[in-house]
Order: sequence, then C-alpha cells, then structure tokens
Amino acid sequence: MSLEVFLKAIQQEIASTKYGDSPAELYDPIEYLMSLGGKKMRPLLTVMATNIFSDNWQKAVKPAIGVEVFHNFTLMHDDIMDAAPLRRGKPTVHEKWNENIAILSGDVMLVCAYELMTAVDDKIFKHVIRRFNRTAAEVCEGQQWDMNFATRNDVTEEEYINMIRLKTSVLLGFSLELGGLIAEADEESTQLLYEIGTNIGIGFQLKDDILDVYGDPEKFGKQVGGDIIENKKTWLLLKALEIGEANEELQFWIDAKEFDKEEKVKAVTEIYNSLNIRELAEQKMNAYFDKGLVGLAQLNASAERKQPLIEITKQLIERES
Repeated sequence: MSLEVFLKAIQQEIASTKYGDSPAELYDPIEYLMSLGGKKMRPLLTVMATNIFSDNWQKAVKPAIGVEVFHNFTLMHDDIMDAAPLRRGKPTVHEKWNENIAILSGDVMLVCAYELMTAVDDKIFKHVIRRFNRTAAEVCEGQQWDMNFATRNDVTEEEYINMIRLKTSVLLGFSLELGGLIAEADEESTQLLYEIGTNIGIGFQLKDDILDVYGDPEKFGKQVGGDIIENKKTWLLLKALEIGEANEELQFWIDAKEFDKEEKVKAVTEIYNSLNIRELAEQKMNAYFDKGLVGLAQLNASAERKQPLIEITKQLIERES
C-alpha cells in the first residue's frame, strides 16, 4: 500500500467531515483551518501503523482524523499566543476573524476531536481515551514550558529537548501507538511504535527550528526568522549561547526592545553562521531521526509493511516546509 492511497483516504474523510453548522462564526474557522493543507503527517502515521499489523487499515481513518483535528486545535490557540500572522501561508484564524472567535472555535475543535476518536472499537476505547488524555495534557505542558522559557535565561539543552518532546513529539508517538492499538498489535510493538514516533517528532521539531531560520519563505508557509524576532529559546539559540563566542552581540539583539525585524534576523543568522549552528543542529536532528529508523528496523513486521513509514520519515528529514 502506498502513501498516496493512505493520503487520499485521509483527505476524503476530512472533506466529508462536518463539525457543525450554526453559528457560522464557531464552525467556519474549523473548516477554514482544516482546509489549509498541511502534510497530514499525524493521521498518516496512524493509518500506516495500522496497516503494518492489519489489512483493515480503513478502520483507522476516522480516529486518525481525530488526531489531526486535535493538532489543528493546538495550532489555532498557539497562533494566538504567538501573535502569528500566517499559518501555512494564509492568515491565521485570529487574524481572519478575531481572538475571541479563535479561542472558542478552538475549544469546539477539541470536542470534535474526541467525537472522532469514539470511532475506535469498544474493546480499546477506554485505553485509547486514557492515552489520548495523557498525550493532550503533555502537549499543553510542553506549550507552558515553551512560554516559561521566554522569561528565563538559564534554559538548558536537556530542558529544551524535553519541552519539544512534550509539545510536539508525544503526539506523533501517540499517532503511531493509536494505529498499533487499532490493529490489535502486541503491547511490545505498540510501545515501540510510540518510541519511534517520539524520536521522529523530536527530529521533526529540530528541523522546524532550522527551517525557521534557513527556510525558503515561499515554501515554509510561515514567517522566516519568527523565532529570532521573538527571542524563542530554540536549540539553535541555546547552542549559540552555550558556545559563547558571540554572546555579547547575541545578547544585544536579545535585549533590544526596539529594532528593525529584518536587521535582527540577518544579524542573528550571521552569528549562527559564524558558529556553524546550522550544521550542529542538523547533526542533532539526524541523531533523533536515526533513533526512529533504528526502532523501525527492530519492529517485528515485514519490510514491505514498514516501507511507507520509512519513506515518510525520510521525507520529513529532507522537507523544506
């Protein structure tokens, strides 16, 4: 089975999913955000994991969409917190409507995610919901740590990796775990799927940090340099501060209250270049992707069944958006 077949089924399910009709201000933003594209990576992971252990991968599609709706709910609220103007190259919901609508519409998205998750078999329902609840709480924990880091000057690399594990990668881990649960895979395989997804997720977020500085604005879909402008404690910034060779200049831009955005992005990027930060970040990113691929090799299933998951992992390593 190919990625294209899985993706087509997911896109058709998203297109046919109704979240509600009235009031339009509550439901239109959901339709808008869900229609903006994106890689659909999380539902793909769920469906592919099911296919590894079961011929009936179609039964995973609806709960997989629940994971995607939850993910987009977090994006809608994250964009408000970050005052982000763009999402996937289009105006964010709070920019297109307003913040109050984005908050409330995001709230109902969470409800819709749970509704879609009820499509799993009754015998695994309670376990799936418990794991989903834990994962959802961890995503919120990660977001709070990310916000806490904004006012701290002593964030360590270990703390940062744990933050992105919570904020980003546990949901990828759950996506694969969910597929294993739906396929009734054994406990060892399901746990390994979770670990594979978690490692891939950390690599994915490190790639996002790199693209935020070095990505092509036309392909990235978000404001390039946004993390630099906001002084976000990314792995790149923490490593540059740790090396310490340009701390005085770097600290000047971190402390600056008034500045030209383009000038700041250019100056900090030049500091990163002088310290080979991009290369170091790519080494760290690849280490986590490699852990994910090693886990895939250890997974007790045929190479043919695992191939789509290997393929999408390699695509994530090489992505430009």
